[in-house]
Amino acid sequence: MVESLIKKKAFKGRKGPLLLIIMDGVGFGKYKEGDGFAAATTEVLDELMETSPWVKLKAHGTAVGLPSDADMGNSEVGHNAIGCGRVFDQGAKLVEKSIETGAMFEGAVWKKLVSNVKQSGGTLHFLGLLSDGNVHSNVAHLKAMIVQAKKEGVTKVRIHALLDGRDVGETSALEYFDPFEEFLKEQRDDSFDARIASGGGRMVITMDRYNANWDMVRKGWETHVLGEGRQFKSAHEAIETLRNETGAIDQDLPPFVIGENGKPVGTVQDGDSFILFNYRGDRALEITKSFESGDDFNEFDRKRKPEVEYAGMMEYDGDLHIPKQFLVSPPTIDRTLSEYLVATGVKQYSISETQKYGHITYFFNGNRTEKFDEKLETYVEIPSDILPFEQRPWMKCADIADNVIDVIEEGEYEFIKMNFPNGDMVGHTGNWEAVLCSMEALDLSIGRIKEAVEKAGGIMVISADHGNSDDMFEHNKKTGAVVIKENGKPKAKTSHSLNPVPCIIYDPESKNEYSGKLNEGLGISSLAATCIELLGYEPPEDYDKSVLNFT
Repeated sequence: MVESLIKKKAFKGRKGPLLLIIMDGVGFGKYKEGDGFAAATTEVLDELMETSPWVKLKAHGTAVGLPSDADMGNSEVGHNAIGCGRVFDQGAKLVEKSIETGAMFEGAVWKKLVSNVKQSGGTLHFLGLLSDGNVHSNVAHLKAMIVQAKKEGVTKVRIHALLDGRDVGETSALEYFDPFEEFLKEQRDDSFDARIASGGGRMVITMDRYNANWDMVRKGWETHVLGEGRQFKSAHEAIETLRNETGAIDQDLPPFVIGENGKPVGTVQDGDSFILFNYRGDRALEITKSFESGDDFNEFDRKRKPEVEYAGMMEYDGDLHIPKQFLVSPPTIDRTLSEYLVATGVKQYSISETQKYGHITYFFNGNRTEKFDEKLETYVEIPSDILPFEQRPWMKCADIADNVIDVIEEGEYEFIKMNFPNGDMVGHTGNWEAVLCSMEALDLSIGRIKEAVEKAGGIMVISADHGNSDDMFEHNKKTGAVVIKENGKPKAKTSHSLNPVPCIIYDPESKNEYSGKLNEGLGISSLAATCIELLGYEPPEDYDKSVLNFT
């Protein structure tokens, strides 16, 4: 338990609530061409930035606990940083250290999984995203584990490789699969057999989250575990064939199975060991549940559930202890903003639609599923549409705004935090027109909320967890020119950006208690201290610096 916050001497907050609005995936583009945020008609945000204090915040790399500033931020680490007010080493960095030091391979779980297949004569399976996006996984980690498995006497390895095209280039799969196939070829010998066994696009199979579409997980189970589906001789053949037939980008490619003589090369059997090498939690929980649940599992018909030693790369849910076995311990995030506010008696309201509900609750609270106090915290999830986001780019903006306006008018909550997913979820589709629409829908919703905040005498802090919609076209790294496809159109970029994000302070009842010039050079972890100060309290001493300068 933490102690309650201390009241500020000269500033007691406002009569109305403080709102923290996270515009997921909205930053300031490096290039004019492809900056969907800048290109969209956003009259409300434009006016706010002309009349209110604002500053750019870092939302990637070391500013959010990732290994280097070449690493894109993401919603998980972004909400961790915003919610806890400090920077913790995150998934990629922790796994990297564990492999470099050998701690992973000295751990009891790794030893147990290796020992299991050596004794049973079974297969060691790896499932995960085959890219170096460093958001959910890194192919370098997979390679290190395969090398170590061979060194320790494992004789058979099968890889179930999901295509990315979201945290990396939209059609970059073969840039990862082809070299990886060469790597496996180099590892194979008379006593070691390692092959890709199955695959498919990450937005089609396996990697669903927040119980939005369990049919994705069913498809993944049937593909990876049962070996059911269309067969190909190699992953290269599968990717090229399915691309030509469907025109889909990597993340949307249909599932495939690698087979020989009409039989899949890598089904999962009793006595096998299975590692999910993704380290990010949100899209790992459902497939993990499919492996770990008993007969009470009713999300889909598994048809057959092999008895395996299953482990995740990390613990994906610290409260529920999912999975039961994991290779690397996640960061222990304590003393979050929400916990301090509960200790101080501040009533909080958290809302988003399904796609980002877990971010404004679980990740924001330091990877904690449960509330700190049922009486002081309210969570609201608005169900997301189950269809491609470019078909409904406004998503649930209006519904979230409707709900928040009602809550503001009721006057029950002092702190209201919300996530608008549009910039990220629509940005990942690579659809330029849809992104513009999503930004404009977001702007309209913020405008409606702004009017309610004015009437209530509250404050809005408007920021983001990382960039995405601000970088929608691929650019030549040397010249900065837009990459043009054969059809003459810009090549879409579907991944997050390295760009800074906004922090806008809208305080209509300001009496100049703090300077209109905000502190520069900070990261999004500064938002926690900023919110605490605007609520009229002193931030904890070890929280990262607020953007505010009180006079």
